[in-house]
Amino acid sequence: MGFRFSNSVGQPARMLLLTSLTLLSAATLASEEDDPWESFNRPIFTFNDTLDTYALKPLAQGYQAVTPDPVEDSVHNFFGNLGDVKNLANDLLQGKLHEAGVDTARVLFNTTFGVLGLFDVASKMDLKRSNEDFGVTMGVWGVNTGPYLVLPLLGPSTVRDAVGKIPDTFVEPYRYVSDVPVRNSARGLDVVDTRANLLKAEELITGDKYVFIRNAYLQNREFNVQDGEVEDDF
Repeated sequence: MGFRFSNSVGQPARMLLLTSLTLLSAATLASEEDDPWESFNRPIFTFNDTLDTYALKPLAQGYQAVTPDPVEDSVHNFFGNLGDVKNLANDLLQGKLHEAGVDTARVLFNTTFGVLGLFDVASKMDLKRSNEDFGVTMGVWGVNTGPYLVLPLLGPSTVRDAVGKIPDTFVEPYRYVSDVPVRNSARGLDVVDTRANLLKAEELITGDKYVFIRNAYLQNREFNVQDGEVEDDF
């Protein structure tokens, strides 16, 4: 029996790092060919999960508890606006001129009328955010994912996506901020904001957490590469 995801299905909010993982169903199980390095991946996953449980998650919970919702929304919008630059760059690399135009408009409107991105006025104008990165771009170019790979601190990935993180750094603002304390503070706030937005979504995780996140990640990456047109038969 087959099913099809279409573009009418809303894509998950901004990733990196793990947002999409818990929003999509792990309906299809990854085969052993998808994860030949499981014996290597699981210890790293356990390390990441332990660090999250005792450090990052409590920090995100505290941040969410003390931060007024309007302020939290503005912080999230600000980093989302920065992420739109990465989306725009990868739209162009994939030859998606319409999406590139939309993301250009998003950056312009949110940076100006949205006060440096603190308010997402572009979404209210029905300018939909893309969800692109260089890993997706290489997938569109036909590069195979390679084996599933769990990265220390960074979490789920594949060989292709891990390589794709390197060129993505060239369109991130952090590498161009010379003030180290400011750069580290901004990056840290971005991580905490991303984790805070996952607190409710992680309730969807069932069964073996490693398997669930792996399957959801691989399925969502295929969804992104295929622009929502992914057909599975099982």
